[in-house]
Amino acid sequence: MKIDKNVKILDLLKESPYLIDVLVNISPEFRKLKNPLLRKTIGRLADLDHASKMTGVPFEELSGAIADAIEKETGSRPEVAGEADSKSNIEELKSIIRELHEGKTPEEQKEKFARLLSRVSPSEIAQMEQSLIADGMPEEEVKRLCDVHVQVFAESLEAQKKLEVPPGHPVHTFQLENREVSELVDRARFILADLESPPDDETLKKWGEELNTMFEKISRIEKHYLRKENQLFPALEDHGISGPSKVMWAIHDDIRGLMKSVRKGLESKDFDSVTVDGIVLVTAISDMIYKEENILFPMCLETFSDADWARVHEGSDEIGYTLVVPETGWVPAEGDLAKAPPERRGAGEAPIWLNTGGLTPKQLDLVINSLPLDITFVDATDRVQYYSDRERIFPRSPGIIGRAVQNCHPPSSVNIVEQILDSFKSGEQDSADFWIQSDGKFIYIRYFAIRDEDGNYEGTLEVSQEVTGIRALEGERRLLDW
Repeated sequence: MKIDKNVKILDLLKESPYLIDVLVNISPEFRKLKNPLLRKTIGRLADLDHASKMTGVPFEELSGAIADAIEKETGSRPEVAGEADSKSNIEELKSIIRELHEGKTPEEQKEKFARLLSRVSPSEIAQMEQSLIADGMPEEEVKRLCDVHVQVFAESLEAQKKLEVPPGHPVHTFQLENREVSELVDRARFILADLESPPDDETLKKWGEELNTMFEKISRIEKHYLRKENQLFPALEDHGISGPSKVMWAIHDDIRGLMKSVRKGLESKDFDSVTVDGIVLVTAISDMIYKEENILFPMCLETFSDADWARVHEGSDEIGYTLVVPETGWVPAEGDLAKAPPERRGAGEAPIWLNTGGLTPKQLDLVINSLPLDITFVDATDRVQYYSDRERIFPRSPGIIGRAVQNCHPPSSVNIVEQILDSFKSGEQDSADFWIQSDGKFIYIRYFAIRDEDGNYEGTLEVSQEVTGIRALEGERRLLDW
């Protein structure tokens, strides 16, 4: 069977019944197909084109996932409408980039890309990057070529229809931030050009304070990048797209390094380094904005369902925004944001779902016992309910489970324990800290009141940690120094 937009859901499921679970994994809307009666009525009437529009899942993603499942089950991949054309486009794009890699100039390659434009989408440009990495081209080399290949695509990409998204949509918020940052970057570029002389004292006095303010504001783009890295990129990975994310993240880190260098130069009044690094920095930020607006965001809009956008939106407030307050009005077509499923596709079986993810009982036990902490939890009735058993500082044994916490302390300290618990229950205090020295070790002991979302007292968490080594730390050791 050829997978195209006219294939009826019922015909598909009659031939391959296992696809019900595949479809449900793609979108919760497909759960209706689990009902035999609805399957016969909806499935007979609805084709893949209708299913794509109903769920907000792009046809290319829907058909690709179905073909992947059939290939996995049968060992043979069905023909998919448009897939061969897309592969051909990607191969032609890769050829253009390989020729750049081999020394061809951007001007030579622009004409080739212009011929491709009528049938190339932003997502295919992103797939081209990912395919180059899969073929063995190092990510660093793809990153290096990124600026060059955007030059090749620039004129043609700008001719495409501009994005139109409603206020409040995650892309709309990203675009608002880009407008604000672009204005700052243009102003900074103008000032830096005036410093290139090298500057005299009068010029420095004229621009020094404004540059400080300007780059402090520009540095707030960090939240924009954090939302991309922690909200947008995971959603791309759910759709099997990881190459462009890796390349962009590496460029984010370059921008962070340049930002740090410019801020340091401003503090020390080393305006020679500020000028050199500053011009490179504002150029890198401008180029990234261009790539977002013309490649990343269009690709995401082509690829994501409303449920994907709901998850992108849901965690954004916690990270924060760059120089703007998001507008309101957008609500995903699938309903209230709160109804978006908490789990991400590909997260596996996790029967214990928490606010920010899910774990199996085994994983939860391993995670807690891998923390360099001695943890004990006492419930709202003052009974010991749990303790960790890997990083012990104070002795514990299974016999204390269910025991009144007052009976777990020597008589001389019971009254203090009760005072702490009473202050937590009344809401007077939320924590209590103590520290002791024993056998040359410095022990930090903390008690936390555990409350639910309505502020009701649920118990007390005791956390003890041996911090002798932590107190002795000096300087810094970064992840890349490992």
